[in-house]
Amino acid sequence: MSDLFDLIVIGGGPGGYVAALRASQLGLNVAIVESTHFGGVCLNWGCIPTKTLLRSAEIFHNLQNLKEFGLAADNPTFDLEKIVARSRGVADRMRKGVAHLLKKAKVTTFDGRAKLAGRSGEAHKVEVTKEGQVVATIRAPHVILATGARARQLPGLETDGKLVWSAKEAMVPDSFPKKLLVIGSGAIGIEFASFYRDLGSEVTIAEVADRILIAEDPEISAQAQKAFEKRGIKILTSAKVGALKKDSNSVSTTIETPKGKTALTVDRIICAVGIVGNVEDLGLESTKVKIDRTHIVTDEFCRTDEPGLYAIGDVAGAPWLAHKASHEAVICVEKILGRTPEPLHALSIPGCTYSRPQIASVGMSEEKAKAAGKTVKVGRFPFLANGKAVAMGEPDGMTKVVFDATTGELLGAHMIGAEVTEMIQGYVIARAGELTEAELMETVFPHPTISETMHESVLAAFEGALHI
Repeated sequence: MSDLFDLIVIGGGPGGYVAALRASQLGLNVAIVESTHFGGVCLNWGCIPTKTLLRSAEIFHNLQNLKEFGLAADNPTFDLEKIVARSRGVADRMRKGVAHLLKKAKVTTFDGRAKLAGRSGEAHKVEVTKEGQVVATIRAPHVILATGARARQLPGLETDGKLVWSAKEAMVPDSFPKKLLVIGSGAIGIEFASFYRDLGSEVTIAEVADRILIAEDPEISAQAQKAFEKRGIKILTSAKVGALKKDSNSVSTTIETPKGKTALTVDRIICAVGIVGNVEDLGLESTKVKIDRTHIVTDEFCRTDEPGLYAIGDVAGAPWLAHKASHEAVICVEKILGRTPEPLHALSIPGCTYSRPQIASVGMSEEKAKAAGKTVKVGRFPFLANGKAVAMGEPDGMTKVVFDATTGELLGAHMIGAEVTEMIQGYVIARAGELTEAELMETVFPHPTISETMHESVLAAFEGALHI
């Protein structure tokens, strides 16, 4: 086997494996190096297994509320070990699927850690090591770094795998925590809080910012907090978590907020306070690559300052989302081949939180649109006025849209409630197609569906919603 390839991809997550597949599809001879499992954190320890866990929790919640649907089931219970086993089984199935796709595409795979080792003429050299030994040296004129990221560690709140969990330990608990503290209220923290609360944990969320889900529109954030508190989740904002005191099977701390101090003893803590890019031990020191706060600096086509070297996905910075990584992969590969892909704009990337209720958004919040000097028109429509949502027993939720009052451009869309993560793509398409309120108002939405709230919210921003 020749050691020379057209493209080497370092990292087999949703950015790396998609880059390899697209490059092979377009005729390149591709190698991909992965040190653990294809699919990366997303498929193995993130997106997929967490959604599997959340599905079990949602079903368990529904079983406990059958009476309102005229149904009955005596004393529903859950088996945590089997819930976790199903989650791991789904992840394993999807991982094998990725490996099959790479094999089918004739991508050459290397098992090990990759490190840049200088140049050989116009080609970058990459050393692949396994258990400290170099097992291969390969070359290519183009190398894509897709090494992902890992959980951020806070001084004094470091994860230990037993009492203080990262997301990984939270997915495979050794026992069920009756009392749980979640530090951080981004998507990861909120999803785990939702999962464990639905199974019966007494959950507290501590957030250093003045509101939860800081990336979301403040109105959506406030409605989410109200929904979570209604479920019995205690939320502390503007919170500073003090020193941890660990016992054999519990941990105590004091949380300080503007309202005072709260002493808390819990079985486990989940620390979900962001991520740092995996930029170490890649051989970047001998390149022109720039690092900014643990992330590789790139241009709009994923190019670094080093010719022939690219970075995509989490290691290249926010937003830290699998679908962003996959789309960057396609852009990067097509640019390498001399095509003319459109750059990816952050405001066109949807964000989703799969808690109960779900949260989804794209574009600017009302607050940020006004701060950018936009004159806006805002429309809202409650799920309470939607027949399908009421019929499903899911009347709590809202769809909110923000338009430029002058041009009719859809600046942002923000949703909270049942199945909104499946619907936000409608607004993403509208933004990608540069549709205005006129096209959205003329679009026929099927009835009865929750998606009708999307139409009604647009009407509310302009001529007036019909059903409120």
